Amino acid sequence: MDITELILADHREQRRMFALLDEIGDDPERLGPVWHRLAVLLEVHADAEERLFYPRLLAVGSGAGDSAGPTEETKDAIRDHDDIRDALRETGRHPVGSQDWWKAVRAARLANSDHMAEEEREALADFRRHATLAERHELAVEFAVYEAANSAGVPLRDTDPDRYVAGHAG
Repeated sequence: MDITELILADHREQRRMFALLDEIGDDPERLGPVWHRLAVLLEVHADAEERLFYPRLLAVGSGAGDSAGPTEETKDAIRDHDDIRDALRETGRHPVGSQDWWKAVRAARLANSDHMAEEEREALADFRRHATLAERHELAVEFAVYEAANSAGVPLRDTDPDRYVAGHAG
């Protein structure tokens, strides 16, 4: 098991569930449960990354892709997570299937798509290059256990990127 593969698998599942929303149409009875499950996946995944993956990236990374290094990769990711959380909160302010709800879902999808692309190009590549296979395995197990333990969801909470990085500086 490898943390980078586990994160990629989560990304594939998130993409699949957004596509499923497209297939359902405007039926609130069907959209509601699918959206709830996707919202839980998005937040638990982001929380697990912030608790487990990004601290290790800050410790071992040196940059990949077009990033300026692990500090910027991490700050960008946390800003993206906060944008996704904002969109998740916004969906809760509207009836499922309404025009405003769909607008918030699209905002979540866009923020998440941008985040995944950047993370796959930068943070995951950086970690593959600089973390040992043993560390990647250990972190994957810890990540999977955390997601399983929180499968019902975690509270939506924004994270200040600068404070986060300062708190995890080696």
